[in-house]
Amino acid sequence: MFKEFIPLVTDWAVRIGGALLVFIIGRWVAQIIARLVEKALQKTETDETLTRFLKSLTYFGILILVIIAALGTLGVNTTSFAAVIGAIGLAAGLAFQNSLSNFSSAILILFLRPFKVGDVVEAGGVTGKVEEINLVNTVVKTPDNVKIFIPNSNITSSHIKNFSAEPIRRIDLVIGIGYDDDLKKAKKLLEEILENHPKVLKEPAPSVAVVELADSSVNIAVRPWVKGEDYWSVRSELIETIKETFDREGISIPYPQMDVHADVKLKKE
Repeated sequence: MFKEFIPLVTDWAVRIGGALLVFIIGRWVAQIIARLVEKALQKTETDETLTRFLKSLTYFGILILVIIAALGTLGVNTTSFAAVIGAIGLAAGLAFQNSLSNFSSAILILFLRPFKVGDVVEAGGVTGKVEEINLVNTVVKTPDNVKIFIPNSNITSSHIKNFSAEPIRRIDLVIGIGYDDDLKKAKKLLEEILENHPKVLKEPAPSVAVVELADSSVNIAVRPWVKGEDYWSVRSELIETIKETFDREGISIPYPQMDVHADVKLKKE
């Protein structure tokens, strides 16, 4: 029995030693490859969240292969083991279908980069500043300081407006004046207001043009260009200045109204 026991122990010792050696070397190789992937992505200026995710995915993917190889060295039937892992993966995929949808959407967002942290966007029916991009949801802070967690799948399945993508934006205002007011004078006043505002850009040049003869007013489109960060402040200032200037110069800004004419005939008795 002793003579039979010695070879058995030796055989298992060699197997265990080989399996440990495979695991240690394999894990070391996985770490090296994961770091190389991270450095390569950093050189291409890939998003930090995506870089961390791909690094972890690379490491654990190789580590799983290393564990299977180590089990094979021990004599375990790796074919059945791989089948079990596949079955577990399929069950997990079915159980977390929505989460996987959000996860794949996060990959699209991080790869295509329709927006980044700090941008002001309209996405998933919400408008606000992007605070964080996670692998399941995107955190957006609204102008009234409310944080909203939007599932990534909702974002990629609808249109996305990125108000911060370009350094400059155009303000679109429609100013109505009365039909009896001096049109040329009103246009000149509007041009002067734009010219005198320090934050209105000279290039591209602003425009002032009549766009519509409406029911109660002659509508003039006022379209200046400003830096993105100045958009809302300049818009408010222009509206206030236009109102004060028109009041001072006697130009009316009419409100919607309807004139009703009726012919009334009185019957003589």
